[in-house]
Formats: sequence, structure tokens, C-alpha cells
Amino acid sequence: MSLSVIIITKNEEANLQACLESVRFADQWVVVDSASTDATRAIAAAFGAEVTPTAVWPGYGPQKNLALSLANRDWVLSLDADERVTPELALEIQQAMQRPGAQAFEIPRLTQFCGQWIHHCGWTPDHVLRLFRRGQAEFSPDLVHERVVLKSGGVAQLQSRLLHYSYPTPAHYWRKLEQYSTAWAAQSHALGKKSSMPRALTSAVVAFVKSYVFRLGFLDGAMGLAVCVMQAQAAFGKYFALYCLNQQNASKKT
Repeated sequence: MSLSVIIITKNEEANLQACLESVRFADQWVVVDSASTDATRAIAAAFGAEVTPTAVWPGYGPQKNLALSLANRDWVLSLDADERVTPELALEIQQAMQRPGAQAFEIPRLTQFCGQWIHHCGWTPDHVLRLFRRGQAEFSPDLVHERVVLKSGGVAQLQSRLLHYSYPTPAHYWRKLEQYSTAWAAQSHALGKKSSMPRALTSAVVAFVKSYVFRLGFLDGAMGLAVCVMQAQAAFGKYFALYCLNQQNASKKT
């Protein structure tokens, strides 16, 4: 069984080399790059990846489907540039592809925030569907928070963790928060969804209580508190952005 690794990028020169090195055991590496202005494409090409540049950003789901369409091996592993496959996970992936009848696998992911691994807050356990037989799945067309949609078959789980170096500094979190909130609000507004200030405030409070209390965020100490506060801000931000779009649309009609 052969393996294609697909990665979508934009200005990922700080992450891409380590990500690719962690999946050197693969047979094909596909990098679809969205107008990077740094050395991302050069790093990918030097590694031996097949690089496809795009000038227009269509959203996460469509971009990943483009990368998927370029994969040509038996199995596909979808990664983000800030993720790393450990040697233990690499071995487990190679063994999993040999299982008779296997179609797809979820991988447990461990995320780092400002240098600390977060073991609670709803971030762990975080099982993500990333490994699947080519032709048996595709990505949802969502602009953000896309997911793998299986065409048939069940999903099994691997045991070794995928390491996620997503937020090395608070600034990285704020940038992603703004990007995700704006995209989520635009997508929700296009679907006719509504929001309000009470909804935004309530969502923030619920998000904090759920992650800090019920999902044991307090066990991660100061960084756990920071993560839970930021998750509350993220919940408020996306519903507030949708509320603003609703208001703008209402103003145009009057």
C-alpha cells in the first residue's frame, strides 16, 4: 500500500520542513500553496513535494479537495503544516494501511499552546479523521472547520498521537481567531442564520464553563485558564461577527 500526504499552505516556512520530514516514509507529497510570500514553495519543492500554487483562496474545504484531487496513491494522509507525525505514529500508519477492509482512521491529536501541551480544555482527546483510502472520502465544502466525509465504510482509531504545534504565541491564536470567526460568520450568514448580542454573550459564558469546569481545563494550570478564556472569546467573536453581518443586511433593506 502506498501513501500520499496532502498539505495546504500559506506562508508556512517556519513549519513545513519539519512537517514533511516527519512523513518522509510516504510515497507522494502534495502541497497546494495559497499565494505564499515566503520560502514555503521553495522548501516544498526542495523536499520533493509536488507544489501547486493558487491565486484565489476558496476556503479550507475546497482547497483541501483540490489537494486531494492531486493525490494518486492508495491511501491519503491529510496534514496541516504545523502538525508532526511521530515515529510511533508513522509505524502505526504503515501497519494500518495493510489491514484488510480498512477504509479510514482517526488519529488522536495533542495540541501545544505557547510551549505547553494542553491535556484538557476539550482539546484532548481530539480525534481527527486524517487517514483514508483514496476514493473513499472527500472534504466538506465548508469555508472553515471542514471535515472529512466518508463515502462508505467505517472509521477505526489509531493510538499514537499526532503532535500539533498550532499556537507558539498568543499572536498566532489571535490571527487564527479573526480568520476563523470572519469565515464562519460569512458562511453562516449566507445560509440565513441569525445571531444577537445575548446569543454572543451566552455562547462565551457557556464555552468557558464547559472547557474550564466540565472539560477540566483548570488541571492545565495558567495556560489552561488562558486557553479557556480564549475559547470564550472565540465563541463570542464568531457570533458577534454574524450579528454584525445581520445588522448590515437589515440596514440595506431599510
